[in-house]
Amino acid sequence: MRKIARLVIGGASSGSGKTTMVVALTAALRRRGLKVQCFKCGPDYLDPSYHREASGRDCHNLDSWMMGSQAVRETFERQTEDVDIALVEGVMGLFDGVSPRSDEGSTAAIAKILGAPVVVALDAGGVARTLAAVALGMKMFDPELPVRAFLANRVGSKGHLDLLKQAMPEQLLGGLPKSPHLSFPERHLGLVTANKEHLSSTQLDEWAVLAEEYFDIDGLLALARAAEPWNEVLGASTSQHARDYREPCRIAIARDEAFHFYYEANLELLKQGGAELLPFSPLHDEALPENIDAIYIGGGYPELYAKELAAQSPMRQAILAFAGKGGLVYAECGGLMYLGNRLRTLDGASYEMLGLLPTEVQMHPKLQALGYCEVELQEACVLGPAGTRFRGHQFRYSSLDTLAAVPTFYRLRRRRGGEVIDEGYASPSGRILGSYVHAHWASNQEIPRNFLALARSPRL
Repeated sequence: MRKIARLVIGGASSGSGKTTMVVALTAALRRRGLKVQCFKCGPDYLDPSYHREASGRDCHNLDSWMMGSQAVRETFERQTEDVDIALVEGVMGLFDGVSPRSDEGSTAAIAKILGAPVVVALDAGGVARTLAAVALGMKMFDPELPVRAFLANRVGSKGHLDLLKQAMPEQLLGGLPKSPHLSFPERHLGLVTANKEHLSSTQLDEWAVLAEEYFDIDGLLALARAAEPWNEVLGASTSQHARDYREPCRIAIARDEAFHFYYEANLELLKQGGAELLPFSPLHDEALPENIDAIYIGGGYPELYAKELAAQSPMRQAILAFAGKGGLVYAECGGLMYLGNRLRTLDGASYEMLGLLPTEVQMHPKLQALGYCEVELQEACVLGPAGTRFRGHQFRYSSLDTLAAVPTFYRLRRRRGGEVIDEGYASPSGRILGSYVHAHWASNQEIPRNFLALARSPRL
């Protein structure tokens, strides 16, 4: 009977303070000597960077629509084998998902899958007793969801917090005051990932002190430890996460300021398949890692570093040489932008990129695509044979123009609206592939196996 102390921290809406609450609580628990594993509901790749800085461990996404219930359980089980507590940050509002008529893809769905108690972050700015009415609605909306407690964000003072506690006795386990100097920065399309510049150890210490002062941490720990034994969670995985020890495969992974978004599950699945992941920087390195079998370029902000990427001629030539010898190259979103001929930024400047695909990318001030999608391969390529299906997500402010005929290997259906388009831009051989879709390989675990099998095969 394995016990996993765990909490899901949801919110009444986006902006209700979920990320702040999780970061502050994580920092406070680590000060107490506890190992904390953080997770993020949904497809978001920015909040996990803050959780990684706070916990010192990779943060994994849990998404019931992209991954399915079993993969959610397996990911959670595997990543909590050596920790004291797991904290799962929700997405949007507690019940918001892919449909207004069900909890599919929502924080509530993840809490049910994990059998986890739920703590809801509520924005207390400008309210007192009314917050109790909001809390009551959250508790009663779905009787099957174990909403156990609440945290108040943006409280005006300790006196304000005391008023809220009187209105919500035994339910409110603390709150956080308004702290503009500790708020997470926003820049470039409203997005910024965490790093030492944007989330310093000093900030983490200050969040931890505030959490110790304003949270009932002992109460939150007791709630987490009261979660039912993992083996009693309906349908919980009992797999041993066996590693596939086939012949080794060396995969170069782009990791720097320009390229840094990967679903951690994708990388874990590659490692389970026997891959050695070798980070490299298209911005700062002049050569690829030695004796590699494939290159994986994730998403990020190449538009912020377009001038530097264009100036890094040795790295561009190294990638071109690798691809020219039949090497496997797979790129997502920001990586796709790097594969083309040129990247045009918002200020009108145009920069030379890799030139592996005859495309040009244009940045826009407004969002160009957002949401879940499902893909079916129309031709065999890096990810598998024709007919292979998987799920993913798009979030982009750029558009792509083709300058010549480019094979498209994806038939992409958007989850919202059902629009079907051709996507997945590839070389004729299928060994170079780029897409705006951030694919979540837990939706089809044959994909990493296909990728590694092709990487291990003789080059054309």
